Amino acid sequence: MEPLIGKKVVLIGGDKRQLEVIRVLLELRADVRIIGFDNLLPLDGTVITSLSVESLSQADAVILPISGTDEYGKAESVFSSEELFLTEDLLASIPKHAKVFTGIANRYLRDLCKIHGLELIELFERDDVAIYNSIPTAEGAVMLAIQHTDITIHGSTCMVLGLGRIGMTLARTLKVLGAGVKAGVNKPEVYARAWEMGFNAFYTTDLKCQVNDVHIIFNTIPSLVITQDIIACISKETLIIDLASRPGGTDFRFAEEHGIKALLALGLPGIVAPKTAGHILGKTITKLLLQEKQRLEYE
Repeated sequence: MEPLIGKKVVLIGGDKRQLEVIRVLLELRADVRIIGFDNLLPLDGTVITSLSVESLSQADAVILPISGTDEYGKAESVFSSEELFLTEDLLASIPKHAKVFTGIANRYLRDLCKIHGLELIELFERDDVAIYNSIPTAEGAVMLAIQHTDITIHGSTCMVLGLGRIGMTLARTLKVLGAGVKAGVNKPEVYARAWEMGFNAFYTTDLKCQVNDVHIIFNTIPSLVITQDIIACISKETLIIDLASRPGGTDFRFAEEHGIKALLALGLPGIVAPKTAGHILGKTITKLLLQEKQRLEYE
């Protein structure tokens, strides 16, 4: 792969996944500036800088935490005690040719990038990243299931709600481990695929009559699907692991009131396999930067 010599990349905050992103960038000889890593020992090959107009005004790419920012522009940084706020003035200082990378984005970040003509790349919206990332997510979900039950996955009855990019990987993993897998879907073509793969497929409209004999429910649907009516039909021995983005698809308060353990499991790749998850992100970011570099050279 052609090196990224001369490309100035600024990383702002993040978690352990960013360390692997940095390593991949340095391998390709990018000029890497880091912000919000002051509680770490100096990282060889990087330049530590502060969050300022000056530090962003020469950037060819800006890499934000996987979580982006909150509604006030605050960027998470587990390696710094300093609060990092990506204000409008700072975003306005980023050159128009630069790409802004994040895992997910909220309206604050999307709107400001649009106003200032910046290309915002939400990595988790890409099918390739989401599918690669589904592997550590599925492994993390299985880890939680093992930790919070007193039975084996093998021989259990598991339910996966939603057969998207995460749900498909998870359902297949559970089946390989010897579980009986019920797959809740809402489209005929997905139902057909679930049936073809050997899952016990059903439509989520029939969820209420499908949950009474399930040991573990994994939800990937990002809307309220495990409602009070559904929870009332679930055994108190059933474990719910909700993998959907915040606030999840479960009525957690009602589940707690009825003695049912329900876990909102966010950011599993960064928890169980930060190096692998960071490598996936780093390879995708560098691929996009190299493609842009090649495009400019041909123009």
